[in-house]
Amino acid sequence: MTRFSRSVRPGLLLGLLLLAAIAPTHAATFTIATYNVENYLDAPAGTRPVKPPESRAKVRQVIRALGADVLALEEMGAASALQELRAALKADGLDYPHWEHVLGPDPDIHLALLSRFPIVARRAHTNEAYLLAGRRFLVKRGFLEVDIQVTPQYQFTLLAAHLKSKRPVPEADEADLREEEAKRLRELIDEKLRAKPDRNLAVVGDFNDTRDSRALKAVIGGRGKFSLFDTRPAERNGDSAFRPKVYYAPRNITWTYFYGKEDTYSRIDFILLSQGMVKEWKADLTSILTLPDWGIASDHRPIIAGFEALDR
Repeated sequence: MTRFSRSVRPGLLLGLLLLAAIAPTHAATFTIATYNVENYLDAPAGTRPVKPPESRAKVRQVIRALGADVLALEEMGAASALQELRAALKADGLDYPHWEHVLGPDPDIHLALLSRFPIVARRAHTNEAYLLAGRRFLVKRGFLEVDIQVTPQYQFTLLAAHLKSKRPVPEADEADLREEEAKRLRELIDEKLRAKPDRNLAVVGDFNDTRDSRALKAVIGGRGKFSLFDTRPAERNGDSAFRPKVYYAPRNITWTYFYGKEDTYSRIDFILLSQGMVKEWKADLTSILTLPDWGIASDHRPIIAGFEALDR
């Protein structure tokens, strides 16, 4: 028996090496999420009150259940509110050592980001301007942009946005303002992809409009090589995703926002991907989180998408 094992050991070793060489690579996975936390304020700001303790606790419960590796946040208050949230999550066992907070022209609510992975570059866009009917406007919440190093071999760029709401304002039509903000975001996307067409780019956030709107069409960018892919997260509720027409989306539940004034539910939060990053996208790790009493936390529901940390 001893002589036999010694005689096959070199061949066995060679076979194992060959198998390792030809076996498919299974990369680690990671997730990106976006969540509008509805006025997460630790001090009054303008007409917005402090977020009640019950609501803040529910936000933390939602984020813990989500368990995202990278989380973009909209309607975050001051940096102190973000740090309070980080500390409370860490006390609950969910640590986000890396973070970003962008102070745009809006004095009350801001864009923020929590990450388990290092942020290796930051480019806050806080002075983005456009002309509408001869008047100069600023993108109210600016845009958050970071490069995130998931592994030594895999990096991606994240752009987060919170476009103009549908609330009327005296200065101009809200849809026109939102479309112009979307166009400015698209210009930034084009700059990134022209410089590096295969860039891993995720564009996420609350776009305050639906898939067929002028604003979303501007951000997604048509059918060219720089167009973005809509991950379209849906509830994991057993639906078969029936599709009545080939050019319509499946009839599964995808709404992310409840508008109390109109008693309507709509999908206005998105995770959009460049052609380079969609190759790593994992549909089976993409969904909308559903929790009882989700509305205590926010008028939005979070969405999450999964990826392989390996360039394809």
